[in-house]
Amino acid sequence: MKVRIVKTASNARAVQVVRYHQNKRIIMSHIGSAHSEGELNDLLLLANEWIKNFSSQLSVFPDESPNKIIHLNHSRFIGVKYRFFHQQIKDIQQQIGLDDLPTLLNDLVAIRIFEPASKLRSLELIEQFFGVVHSRKTFYKIAPNCIELKQKIEDKVVDFAKANYKFDYQILFYDVTTLYFETFEEDELRKNGFSKDNKSQQPQILIGLMVSKEGFPVAYEVFSGNTFEGHTIIPSINNFIKKNEVKDLTVIADAAMISTENVKQLLLNKINYIVGARLGNIPTSLLDTIDKSIIREDGKSIRLKTDNGYLICSFSSLRYRKDKYEMEKQIEKAKQVIEKPSKTKKLKFTQTDGIEISLNQTLIEKTQKLLGIKGYYTNLEASIASNSTIIERYHELYRIEQAFRISKNDLQTRPIFHYKEQPIKLHILICFMALVISKHIELKTKISIRKFIDESKKIVDGEIWNQITNKIVTINANKTIKMNDLIEKLNTPH
Repeated sequence: MKVRIVKTASNARAVQVVRYHQNKRIIMSHIGSAHSEGELNDLLLLANEWIKNFSSQLSVFPDESPNKIIHLNHSRFIGVKYRFFHQQIKDIQQQIGLDDLPTLLNDLVAIRIFEPASKLRSLELIEQFFGVVHSRKTFYKIAPNCIELKQKIEDKVVDFAKANYKFDYQILFYDVTTLYFETFEEDELRKNGFSKDNKSQQPQILIGLMVSKEGFPVAYEVFSGNTFEGHTIIPSINNFIKKNEVKDLTVIADAAMISTENVKQLLLNKINYIVGARLGNIPTSLLDTIDKSIIREDGKSIRLKTDNGYLICSFSSLRYRKDKYEMEKQIEKAKQVIEKPSKTKKLKFTQTDGIEISLNQTLIEKTQKLLGIKGYYTNLEASIASNSTIIERYHELYRIEQAFRISKNDLQTRPIFHYKEQPIKLHILICFMALVISKHIELKTKISIRKFIDESKKIVDGEIWNQITNKIVTINANKTIKMNDLIEKLNTPH
């Protein structure tokens, strides 16, 4: 093939790519017509580029100065790809040891972090944003098998937590959240129950999540929607202990997890615990003891022996002012209801004898005694963990609340649009994996996953269609200074 220049009737110069076969000239492509020396030079470059791409032959002598000119008159911008972000997620998946999982599963995790959507829509977004094509057929084929990978994935995550976050099984935070469905139909898994999303009329499931003291997720369990959250802690923790052969563990959970039966089971299974105490439910005699014993100064605490273990109570002047404000507000509302009785309104500090509504003075006095006081139950002796240590560890429970917030807001775990058990469990597995990666990014970079994504979106591959060669040219953006700093933090050992 060679380039041919021909004069046209309009006195322009046409540039063609031709080849000769049996003394016959065959025009392979008409590149264009030039009316000036500048246009002619551009067309000659395009013609040589066309020949190079058409022949697809490797030169023995590599071109040390290849043509990198983009001819705008013969090119079209067709969009961008976020391959940089995709590669960063792949690198983290490799670090955790998840790179031997199905590629589609890992890509579904990546797009869940980047742009949460339905599974089928996610396949489209993976191609649109990352330039990776997965078919629906592949998804339907591997989906059932992916659910069976839960144990393998949790093992990898635990090993990663041990290596990178010094996770030693000694402290495990546990909490439960609810995820609702966009339907009103129940089944064995999807049940109506107490909803933390205020969606009591819609079926839901319960997710029990376990995280390290840094807030790094290590395991989860799925329960039917009508399960009482206090009934989830024992099977969840026991499963974790059994799977990981844990010998010494302290579980930290909120007040909803404590009951006499749970305490008995925790002690029976040799599990130490630190849980919140609902002081409003304690016997009057114990309340009087607390009232008489505690010094109402910041930082002061007491430790009392009870049937549920040691009850540690601490006082805070800030909590006192908050509690007092809330109590007075509730009392004022109660007085308004007493003045204008309502069948629908049942307020905290009201009581009725069946005829008249009145203030519950007994409850008011009880509440006054507890103003500014917070309680915690534990079986740990003071010689092992002081009162201040118990309180400090319990307050770190906010880390699991952060994990739930990431899961629900950034990863959009809820609502769930699946209706069968397998797709539901696959959805939860993908969200768990996405949470693991997101939390790792946050812990290492010290910024939110949303800010990390926003910074990643600045680094895009621009794609331009060369209309002459019919090929797509990719233009890579340079990493920002901030992203270089974030990558350095990600690659720095913990």
